[in-house]
Amino acid sequence: QVQLVESGGGLVQAGDSLRLSCAASGRTFSINAMGWFRQVPGKEREFVAAISWNGGDTFYTDSVKGRFTISRDNAKNTVYLQMNSLKPEDTAVYYCARGRYRHVVATTNGYDYWGQGTQVTVSS
Repeated sequence: QVQLVESGGGLVQAGDSLRLSCAASGRTFSINAMGWFRQVPGKEREFVAAISWNGGDTFYTDSVKGRFTISRDNAKNTVYLQMNSLKPEDTAVYYCARGRYRHVVATTNGYDYWGQGTQVTVSS
């Protein structure tokens, strides 16, 4: 069984930064891609960023390119999402997820384990 635990969310002002962390249990962390998604009430879960199993490939949704950076530390079984220049429209619950494959995938069906989510609120 794989468990994913997110942390680092909070309430910030527009223009501020946050770094989300996702700690994973299980020995297969280093051979799976990882992703971050977000969701607001009444909307579908939205892809944010993904990183391949070895960190060599990353992919972002257009709205966060140049502001967010995904990274991973396989020695610590942890994936990060550095979020800079935050905007009110970034407000959501952010989820990390373990990919089914080694390569990056931008759809929810490409992930098999999910964390419980961490709230990010950006005030204007």
